[in-house]
Amino acid sequence: MSSSDHADAGGWPAHPLVARLTRLGHRLRQADRRRPWVLDLAVIAAMFLLFCLPDLIPHQEDDDRGPEQLLLTFTHLPVGGTLALQAGLLLPLLWRRRAPSAALAMTAAVFVAQWSLGVFLRADVALLVALYSVALHGRLRHLPWACAAEIALLLPVAARVSAVVSFWGALFFLLSAVTAAVTLGLAVRIRRAQLAGLRDRAARLEVERDQRSKLATASERARVAREMHDIIGHNLSVIITLADGGAYAADVTPHRSKEALRLVGDAGRQALGELRRMMGVLRDRTDAPELNPQPGIADVEQLCTRFRAAGPEVVYRSAGELDTLDRGVQLMAYRIVQEALTNTLKHAGPHTRIDVLVAAADAELRVRVQDAGRPDRTDPLPPSAEEGHGLAGMRERAALYGGTVTAGPAATGGWVVQAVLDLTPLTGGAA
Repeated sequence: MSSSDHADAGGWPAHPLVARLTRLGHRLRQADRRRPWVLDLAVIAAMFLLFCLPDLIPHQEDDDRGPEQLLLTFTHLPVGGTLALQAGLLLPLLWRRRAPSAALAMTAAVFVAQWSLGVFLRADVALLVALYSVALHGRLRHLPWACAAEIALLLPVAARVSAVVSFWGALFFLLSAVTAAVTLGLAVRIRRAQLAGLRDRAARLEVERDQRSKLATASERARVAREMHDIIGHNLSVIITLADGGAYAADVTPHRSKEALRLVGDAGRQALGELRRMMGVLRDRTDAPELNPQPGIADVEQLCTRFRAAGPEVVYRSAGELDTLDRGVQLMAYRIVQEALTNTLKHAGPHTRIDVLVAAADAELRVRVQDAGRPDRTDPLPPSAEEGHGLAGMRERAALYGGTVTAGPAATGGWVVQAVLDLTPLTGGAA
């Protein structure tokens, strides 16, 4: 048994007896849900043994039953009549949970008939049990009427026993019993409602936890997919272009072919390093240091150099205080430039001119990548027909920082990709 089994709701250790009683109550509730009629019969059997059987046992001396004045006040019925009245008081309690108001009405009717005959029975306690059932299982708007009816029934009882005890003392005792029955029923009802609310809240929290876990998993998968697309798509495009150029230059300028092979190896090693770093992030080990930092705006120049080796003329310009930007913004700007250059190399070919601009001004970061198009074409080749996840990934990255990404044909020919990011939340400390 764990230590939590011996602790109460407040975190304090509970007494072993309380823990055992709690477990016993839990088992009884489970058994009652499966066979509710068993508990109803058990309640009636217990009441018969405690309150009905003493009235059926003949007494040797009348003095054992109470004061003589009280005995002279009531009528003594034969065993058959006593059993009939006791059955009328107890049997309606079989429906005390399904129809508590009706059970109380039937018990009250038998109670009125009994006292009209001037008979005293200990089984009259069934009237309090029926009232307790109304407070616990019945409709709350019926409870005031039930209490008023029960008090009206008990007033003649207090007057009848006034020969032995005072009327007000008897009335106080009877009203206290009624109050105790109603209070106990309401307390149990409130407690059950609280437990039901806690169970419902726990179930909803479990569902919300599963939903958050699924959303986090989907978000992480989308992030990893974007990173893998940027890494593999970019490097494979560069490797393919260099390989094609090296194969063409093998017969014309062999030294250019050797340089192309060297650049292919550099691009492959860089892609392998980035993949290893990405896989390392996905491992369970969180204490392993990051060998290489994520690329930023300072690495855009090196990125342009690699693309120049693949053939196109890349002109890179930057403006503003870029080194002080958030690392996430720098990584996003780097990936947007990388994706735009990869698409340009794929659609415009290695013999084009590419202008890259990264500028920060007026709490905005602007990234612009424009190519001159294919030299053998006068109209721009729209890459949007085959954009796949590239442009969508750029837009998702920009949306994380309240930015937008637009792509389309340029006025001077070619294709232009432009991203505008809002840096106000980051400079204001909301990041």
